[in-house]
Amino acid sequence: MPTAREALLDAALAALVELPWSAVRMVDVASAAGVSRQTLYNEFGSKEGLARALVRREADAYLQGVERVLAAPSPPRRNLAAVAEWTVSEAFTRPVLRALLTGCWGERLPVPRPARAGSRASSVPAQRRADAGVPSPADLLGLARDRAAAALQGDDDGDVRNACEVVLRLALSYVVAPVPVVADGHWADPESWRPMTPTITSVIDTIFRVDTMSPRKIIP
Repeated sequence: MPTAREALLDAALAALVELPWSAVRMVDVASAAGVSRQTLYNEFGSKEGLARALVRREADAYLQGVERVLAAPSPPRRNLAAVAEWTVSEAFTRPVLRALLTGCWGERLPVPRPARAGSRASSVPAQRRADAGVPSPADLLGLARDRAAAALQGDDDGDVRNACEVVLRLALSYVVAPVPVVADGHWADPESWRPMTPTITSVIDTIFRVDTMSPRKIIP
């Protein structure tokens, strides 16, 4: 059974399906979660605190997902291709994650503004972590890259860490510029181009055979 905090975060995320963040009301989030409004404020402090917690949870969930995919009983490079594919698929259905990966926030999303300077730290440990800030796109990509490199540490063919970064940047290019469906103007569902996996696997093999130390491939 989810905790009150998780229920509130789920309710806030669900509200974003129908409403822009500016129209999401704390009282409605509390009601949807089945808790009192005071419980909501005890957990998050304010609507801005709720936004930071929601975005922090999405960042953590993404990194946990990367680790889960990398742990599959498959060849490490196949798992790296799966991470690229999974990243694109998740970003397609999770707008907050897509904003985290690209840095493109809109009025419909809970932009994670930093906590006010000098404000008292929350008594809730999870909220103190959220209030400390969320990773930038470069930070998030770097964290995912390091997890991938650790999973491939037995592979000494080239600079593994930088090769993993190139693969993740390839995936990010699909997030930034998804495949359009000309018929109705909507973006293609990732399931429709899942055969990209063999292509990504081939690109990964190429990346691991070439020098990946170009300054252009280093996270700024």
